[in-house]
Amino acid sequence: MKGIVFCEFVEMMESEFSPELADEVISVAQLPSGGAYTAVGTYDYKEMLTLVTKLSEKTGTPVGELVEAFGRYLFQRFVELYPAFFDDISGVFEFLEQIERHVHVEVLKLYPDAELPRFDTSRPDANTLVMVYTSGRPFAALAHGLINGCIAHYQEPMSLHMEDLSDGGSTHVRFTLTKN
Repeated sequence: MKGIVFCEFVEMMESEFSPELADEVISVAQLPSGGAYTAVGTYDYKEMLTLVTKLSEKTGTPVGELVEAFGRYLFQRFVELYPAFFDDISGVFEFLEQIERHVHVEVLKLYPDAELPRFDTSRPDANTLVMVYTSGRPFAALAHGLINGCIAHYQEPMSLHMEDLSDGGSTHVRFTLTKN
């Protein structure tokens, strides 16, 4: 997993909770990296699972809620860090449909060793977008948060339904977005 994700997670812990709590979580996690992340580094995704679990233990917030909240936070950070990805995009469906053919292509130019999830999209009708997330890592809740962050960014009223197709593994999930 790319270091930028870890750096942003640490930033979220500091801003949403406190720098002291972030330091405490990193300390008790006893991570192979020591919790010293660089944006361009690559780290075992299990370190993220450990960090989220330790944060959950410290805050009493369920792991899934923390990961989903991080996804919303991360989307907003991506808007700030990579504004070109959002230029000339009119809304949620348009943005989500271009992740595979534009965003991930550009990400791989910046980080050739990135292991990205796959997002396959279809539109059964004008008001519905189906998005299937497939990954070797169990971060469907992060994708859920990113999608919710996208909905909030474009301020479009819609519902989002998540169906785990991997028997609780969070590695293969169908998201259905319906405009209200």
